[in-house]
Amino acid sequence: MSATRPLRLATAGGAGHGKTTLIGRLLRDLSLLKDGRGGERGESPGVDVAYRYFATAKRRFIVADSPQHEQYARNLTSGAANADAMVLLVDVTKGLAPATRRHLEVARLLGIRQTVAFVNKMDLVGYDRAALQGLDLEGLEAIPGSALHGDMVVARGAALHWYKGPTLLERLESFRACSEQAAAGPLRFSVQLVSRPLAGQSRGYAGRVESGCVLAGTRVRVLPAGTQTVVRKVLAHGSELDIAVAGDTVSLVLADGVGAARGDLIADAAQPPRQASALEVTLVWLGDEPLRGGGRYVVQHAARRTLATVESDGPLSAHDIGQARIALHAPLFVDTYDAVRATGALTVIDETTDQAVGAGLVR
Repeated sequence: MSATRPLRLATAGGAGHGKTTLIGRLLRDLSLLKDGRGGERGESPGVDVAYRYFATAKRRFIVADSPQHEQYARNLTSGAANADAMVLLVDVTKGLAPATRRHLEVARLLGIRQTVAFVNKMDLVGYDRAALQGLDLEGLEAIPGSALHGDMVVARGAALHWYKGPTLLERLESFRACSEQAAAGPLRFSVQLVSRPLAGQSRGYAGRVESGCVLAGTRVRVLPAGTQTVVRKVLAHGSELDIAVAGDTVSLVLADGVGAARGDLIADAAQPPRQASALEVTLVWLGDEPLRGGGRYVVQHAARRTLATVESDGPLSAHDIGQARIALHAPLFVDTYDAVRATGALTVIDETTDQAVGAGLVR
């Protein structure tokens, strides 16, 4: 596991279950690097998510902290869309909140396979082992503890001597970043910026390696044009790299004078994504207003936007999950979400308000 890859965490928990206390404990006991709201790449418009940054000797962490209010599910979906793992907060005196079960369902839908439940407030039941019975946490790894007193968060403490498993931090340090897993997939590089070359220099295409790896000599296809070429150089901070892998932000210089534009996709020539004018998606509806069946929306996919018409199998209101068909006004190049998360996900945006109203996963 590379310590250079920060682990992105999403959090979920019912009101009063101690999510804020837990995050505060982590930040207080470890080194707080930054505390900010918004500003993360790919964040949906109009979404209120705070990002907390902390680090240990083993790795760095980014926690997407969604405030607990009526739009929590919308914010959770935004935070979880790029998350590697999820921490569920469970009050031992109340059990798993119904809303938290919904958030867990959304997380699983988004492909998050690394989840741990922190059973909080064990101090209120005298750290009694029997209190864990009947919490209905089947299928979830559960770590008992107290965010208020710090038991099993970073340090073990003395009160839970009967629990032999890892602390929450130890479990988080063992999780893998999605970028580490994505490095084994086909190359997907979305062009975010085209650099203007100085005299005698080649034009560079800046962006993030979303999947796979790239090095000088890699044969690629530039989409939507379909032109094939090879990568001549991989650059970062003005220096040439031997290789870049999923998660790296770099600039690519292409051979043969081949050009690209912002929003273009540079892909593995042998394993390109499929071109689609219509999509079958699983849609998490986030808008305050229900989906207008047959209505026109904007679809954001990677760095490209297009108008689209959206139809669902049934009514979709806020926080509903359903199946939908999207007719695109201009084709996109997509993978299934299970194959490549970055090119298998899209955001549905209200054309009039520019607000994110849906998250779609390509089937």
